Amino acid sequence: MYDLNFFRNNLGQIRDRLATRGYELDVSAFEDLDRKRRECLTESEELKARRNQASAEIAKLRKAGEDTTDRQQHVRAIGERITELDEQAGKLELEFRDFLARVPNLPHESVPVGREENDNREVRRWGTPRQFEFSPKAHWDLGPELGILDLERAVKVAGARFAVYWGIGARLERALINFMLDLHTKEHGYQEVLPPFLINSASLYGTGQLPKFAEDSFKCEQHDLWLAPTAEVPVTNLFREETLNSDALPVSLCAYTPCFRSEAGSYGRDVRGIIRQHQFQKVELVKFTRPENSYDEHEKLTRDAEEVLRRLELPYRTVLLCTADTSFSSAKTYDIEVWLPGQNAYKEISSCSNFEAFQARRAQIRAKSGKGKPEFIHTLNGSGLAVGRTWVAILENYQQADGSVAVPAALQPYLNAERIDRSGGRLV
Repeated sequence: MYDLNFFRNNLGQIRDRLATRGYELDVSAFEDLDRKRRECLTESEELKARRNQASAEIAKLRKAGEDTTDRQQHVRAIGERITELDEQAGKLELEFRDFLARVPNLPHESVPVGREENDNREVRRWGTPRQFEFSPKAHWDLGPELGILDLERAVKVAGARFAVYWGIGARLERALINFMLDLHTKEHGYQEVLPPFLINSASLYGTGQLPKFAEDSFKCEQHDLWLAPTAEVPVTNLFREETLNSDALPVSLCAYTPCFRSEAGSYGRDVRGIIRQHQFQKVELVKFTRPENSYDEHEKLTRDAEEVLRRLELPYRTVLLCTADTSFSSAKTYDIEVWLPGQNAYKEISSCSNFEAFQARRAQIRAKSGKGKPEFIHTLNGSGLAVGRTWVAILENYQQADGSVAVPAALQPYLNAERIDRSGGRLV
C-alpha cells in the first residue's frame, strides 16, 4: 500500500520500477478513478458550503416573516445531490482502495533487475557439500525405509501433500522447533510469542495476502477466519492499528506456528516428498523497526536465520532475489537455500524480507517518540527456519551407508539420541 500523494506525484517512476517486476501499472485507470473521486468530493464540498449558506439565509428570512418555501425546496434538492455524490464517492473510494491494494511493493534500488529465478544473485555460500561413498538417497526414500515418514497414510487421512511422522521422526520435528526457538530467544534477542493459528481477513489484508492471493490460503466456511499461511501474518498484526514507542524499536519476535497453504500457483513443483506441503511447521522471525535502521536489521535477521544451518552444519547458500522473483509485499528478499544431496540441488529453506512501510501502511502500524509526529514503521520477517525442510536436510545430509541417519551434535541434547535407525520408527 502506498502513500496516495507519493503515488499520484510519481506515477511514471512507479510504473517503470514496477515493470521490472513484470507488473504493468494501469496508469490510465488510476488517473480516471482519481479524477472521478476528486470531482465527486469537490462538488460535494462545494454544495455543502452552498447549503450552509442558503440555510443561514432562510433562517434570517423566516425570522423576518418572509415566505421561504422555494428556497427550502432548493436546499432539499441540494441535499439530495450531496447524498448522491457521497454515495458515488464511497463506491469510487472502495474501487480506488482495491486498485491500490493490488499494486505490489516497489523493489529496493539494490535489488537486481531480472525476469526469472536464474537472474537471482548469489551473495554468499557456507559449508562444503559432503562427498558420499555411496549414492545418497532422497528423503522420500529414506524416511519410509526408516519407518519415520508415512505419506501413504497421510493421503488416506487428508489427501496429497500431507505427511505423517512416526516415532523419532515426530520427535525430530519437535526437537527442531525447540532448538530454533531457544537459539533465537537466548542468543539472538527475540521474544517468543505464540499467536492464534486462525486469522481474520483484516490480518491477511494487513500483510498483503488479501485480496490478491486469496486462492493460496484456506478459508473456514461461514466464518471470517483463515488458516494462517505463516506466522508472519498473526505476529505482524499483533500491532495493527497501534502506535508504538519509537524509542523501544526494534521489536524482535519469534513464533512457532503450523502453516497452511493451498499451493495454488505451484502445480507440478516439488511433487515428491515433503518439500511443498499443504501443512507444515515453521519458526518465524518478525521485526518492527525504524525506517532508517530497517536494512541493517534485515541483514541481521538474515544472519540469524543462517545461524540455524551453521549450528546444524548444513551447507547452504544465500541469494538476493531479482525484481521479478521478489514477493508481492517485499521491497527486498534474501532466500537461504540448503543443500540436499538426495536431490543434488539447493532448495529454499527461508525467505528473509524487508517490506519497508508497505505492510505497516496497510495495517496502520506507526511509531512515535515523545511529542514527535507518528510515522509508519518498517516490518521485516524471515523463516528461522522452515522446520519440515530442515528435517529433510538432516536426513539427506546425515545419512549413513547402513541406512541410518546421524543426528547433528547441536540437536542431540534435544532429541536425546545420536542416531536415527529403523528401531525408532513405526512399530505397526
